Amino acid sequence: MTDAYQDSPPLTEEQLAVVEQPWDARVLVTAGAGAGKTHTLVRRLDALCGHEDPEQALEAAEILVLTFSRAAARELRERISRHGERAHRVRARTFDAWAYEVLRQARPDDEWGTVGFDERIAGAARAIEQGALEIGDAVPPAHVVIDEVQDLLGGRRELVETLLDRYQDSCGFTLVGDAAQSVYGFQIDDLSERADETGRFLDWLRCSYPDDLVELHLTQNFRAATVEARVALPLGPRLQELGDPDEAGTLYAELRDLLLDPANAMGGLEDEFTLDGLRGLSDTCAILTRDNQQALVVSDLLHAHGIDHRLRRPLEQRPVPYWVAELLRRTEANALAEERFRALLAGIPLPYEPDATALWAVLHRAARGAGRGVLDLDRLRRVVGRGGFPDEAADPETSDVVVSTVHRAKGLEFDRAIVLTPPALAELRKRYRDELDLPGEARALYVAMTRARQDLYHASPPELPLFRRAGGRHRGRRYLGSWRSYDRYGIVAESGDVSRDDPPGRETDAVATQAYLLDQVRPGQEVFLRRRHGLPMGEAESPPYALVHEGREIGEASQRFREELFQVQKVNRSWEPWWPDEIHGLRIDTLETVTGSTAAGANAGLGERGVWIVPRITGIGRYRRAANNEEQRA
Repeated sequence: MTDAYQDSPPLTEEQLAVVEQPWDARVLVTAGAGAGKTHTLVRRLDALCGHEDPEQALEAAEILVLTFSRAAARELRERISRHGERAHRVRARTFDAWAYEVLRQARPDDEWGTVGFDERIAGAARAIEQGALEIGDAVPPAHVVIDEVQDLLGGRRELVETLLDRYQDSCGFTLVGDAAQSVYGFQIDDLSERADETGRFLDWLRCSYPDDLVELHLTQNFRAATVEARVALPLGPRLQELGDPDEAGTLYAELRDLLLDPANAMGGLEDEFTLDGLRGLSDTCAILTRDNQQALVVSDLLHAHGIDHRLRRPLEQRPVPYWVAELLRRTEANALAEERFRALLAGIPLPYEPDATALWAVLHRAARGAGRGVLDLDRLRRVVGRGGFPDEAADPETSDVVVSTVHRAKGLEFDRAIVLTPPALAELRKRYRDELDLPGEARALYVAMTRARQDLYHASPPELPLFRRAGGRHRGRRYLGSWRSYDRYGIVAESGDVSRDDPPGRETDAVATQAYLLDQVRPGQEVFLRRRHGLPMGEAESPPYALVHEGREIGEASQRFREELFQVQKVNRSWEPWWPDEIHGLRIDTLETVTGSTAAGANAGLGERGVWIVPRITGIGRYRRAANNEEQRA
């Protein structure tokens, strides 16, 4: 046994069967919750890179590893770093990050960073079909590794099918999934289309490789260390075969009964006993919600009681860390050697100890300079501006307490999991009627109940305000309303609500505002939006709003926010919108690096690179009348 494997669990016979497949094998692995998938994939990658027969060994660049989330990609990279002996150079990327790379290879002059997620995925599929992976320095994959393949739906499914079709004669693959954990069907609105799409990729795979598809199984659970954490696992095989709605209802009810065992009860999240337990945590804990609305309300509740936590954001809302702007602004050089990079990074205040070696390797790969071992800062700035900042360099997630929808927690594990008590089957049917996807509900509850290593609890959900959407049920900005169609009490914050067009504080002192953001502004702190005056900024926009932190302006509302606030407040064509004086209940999500015009940066005293820091906000904003304004309607 080599040094790299001394602290790594030995492989089971099932795992060894996966690891030892030749590089050109077409392998489909069914792996239940907690079955050691990541551990097996790390050893599989090591075997692909270090086969004793040189003709069977692959270069890292020939192996394509795709994941659904940055968290999953980061976990795989960290496991490779700790336990991989020969696979250190293998890169794990999200579908979005890889699609961006493909598009940049095919059409480098296009602004792919401004294109939406679905368009990038579809564009990458077309580019692969046209030979984008055979242009210039591109290397077509010799082996593809994908986890959670049961969730390949729509565009991502078509992307993978296009890739495997294109290189069917020269490419092996290791695809891992579990039909019991297929929970992303909600992304397809039409229920009949959703039913058709679920399992479609696995059917395509078996039909496309009828003679040489190797199907293997990982059945042993390594995650759950207690009886409580293992309680849902026996239902996994039935969920893998799930198709009939009646059977789905039966399984949902069985899972719910198991979860609601009195031994697992925690009461409400506002109970002092529960709050004290969350404050004194020495391990990791996930509070898992059914949907975004519950997650927002739970996060709001925890903030109100001083519980440090992180609200997991969607994958597509990935910020570029604020230290990138500081790195670019703290030197006038066009290129950096590694030693200078380390010195600059060490001078930037960060809430964690960065891995300078790993960050250098990632950034150097993304923005390599003309000289050997040099980072091209102009190129790095362009990478940020195009939306291509590498996932590997994102800030780590360090909070012990995580609030997340079940869907965003998929593939992750925690020492304890608190699942908000799901509705009874009858209530579920009554509430959602024709829109109810019972197989999806059953699988989502199974996923929630299999995230825990040690303790599984259920807690009664907090009471929700009435969330509505401007313009209809499935589109438009969410806001707080009531049973009366014209009531407006608040608006839900989104990632692009703070303007990036100009540096914060440009009209007063942008340099001082940047310093203030670095020194004083932290995730979770309270902020609010204050109306500057009553004059709308355009025909279909609200007036301008300033973002205020402890009495100081640190940003302003974006044009998108003003337009969507107008849509929320414009109840109907004849209704005259009214504008809240202030919008409270908002929090700092993070600080992020953004790019704008070089002239805007220079005029604000921030140098010639056109890069600066802005705050990103989150939360449920509630309208408030300013103390000196009696005219606003509540």
